[in-house]
Amino acid sequence: MNKFNKTLIAAAVGLISAQTSAAGFQLNSQSATGIGRAMAGDAVIADNASVLSRNPAAMALFDETALSLGVVYADIDVSVSDIEGSFAGQDVVFGSEHDAAEAKLIPNFYYINPINDKMAFGVAAFTNYGTGTDLGDLSNRAPTISGNAVALPPPVDLLGNTEVVTINFNTSMSYRVNDEFSFGFGIDAIYASGTLTRTNEQLGSLVDVDADGWALGGIVGVVYEVNPDNRFGLSYRISPKLTAKGDVNYLYSEYNEIDIPLADIAQFAGFHQLTDKFAVHYTAQWTNWSAFDKIVVKDGENGVDKADLKEYHWKDSWFLSLGATYNLTQDWTLRAGLATDQGVVDQHSSLSIPDSDRTWYTAGVSYDLNQQSTVDFGVALVRGEDVTVLEDSNLLAQVARYNSEISAQTRSNAVYYSVQYNYSF
Repeated sequence: MNKFNKTLIAAAVGLISAQTSAAGFQLNSQSATGIGRAMAGDAVIADNASVLSRNPAAMALFDETALSLGVVYADIDVSVSDIEGSFAGQDVVFGSEHDAAEAKLIPNFYYINPINDKMAFGVAAFTNYGTGTDLGDLSNRAPTISGNAVALPPPVDLLGNTEVVTINFNTSMSYRVNDEFSFGFGIDAIYASGTLTRTNEQLGSLVDVDADGWALGGIVGVVYEVNPDNRFGLSYRISPKLTAKGDVNYLYSEYNEIDIPLADIAQFAGFHQLTDKFAVHYTAQWTNWSAFDKIVVKDGENGVDKADLKEYHWKDSWFLSLGATYNLTQDWTLRAGLATDQGVVDQHSSLSIPDSDRTWYTAGVSYDLNQQSTVDFGVALVRGEDVTVLEDSNLLAQVARYNSEISAQTRSNAVYYSVQYNYSF
């Protein structure tokens, strides 16, 4: 199997099997500056080169070459508690996991080079998606009825270890039409790596994947400047529907192709410098998650054998944020932000992605080291709602032959710590 196909398989199976934190799936953590203001206005503020992750048209706002280097530490806190089912009219308890996610280091790099007063070129490396969950202990833990261990299998297809990381290598161009309008476009070469295990001592290995590879995406954007103190930005990130080929071992069945629908992302941002020291900014980000309806596996050689591996039927979601920037002194700049992050789960809830509405509380600061360089710090506290999840286990339905509905209480929180160095020359 080639590396490209192995990557897509790992990502897809990871999504359908044991994602336990939506915050760990879609990341809003492309820069320390953005984290400090809850990503409010990120597609148009252009105070450093990290704007390239949100809107390539904003490169037209730069008169000098700009470089930004940063890293984000994502401390994800996911709990899955009171996992229960039923057998012969009795409640079966499968246990709880209060530390189901792993912390991640997320680096980023941005470089913008104005070619002339009309055109600019940029390159970047950042990530939009990542997860690390571990429910493996539950897959071998004996279920209990009234506190006594029983010889029943746990829902192994809903539990296990998952590691999925993506990196976007972006190349973009911008063009200034006049004093008001600028346009831009970019191409993302996306590197993905993933490992996944679903195993049980009695049932053996249900899934075992270790993969990496590449895919392509793109982004287009526009900036409108009312005047130097008021401007708006709009961008649209294009995500394709992917078909991967390879060997997929899932619940003792083998296929060689898997279809993965991905969501497009659109965002609108505004920036207003109200006084010499104080500015407000905002973002409305829409994600077309209704395109992520189901994962399909099939036998591409005969074109007949296929199955709906997992149905989601998600709904489109909004991320809305409001932020402020205050220039405290010539060297110090303060930021703060508040955001609401809408969950994507509609009628089909899932242990694999126990999503919920979340609220972001953020703060940040920048210090000017000299006329050419600054350092940024940002922190975000993300709090999700408690959610009751109901999901059917295919394993229990097909192998154990008893009630397949599993219930659980889930919660997904996170804290992002970030630092970034910016240089203009």
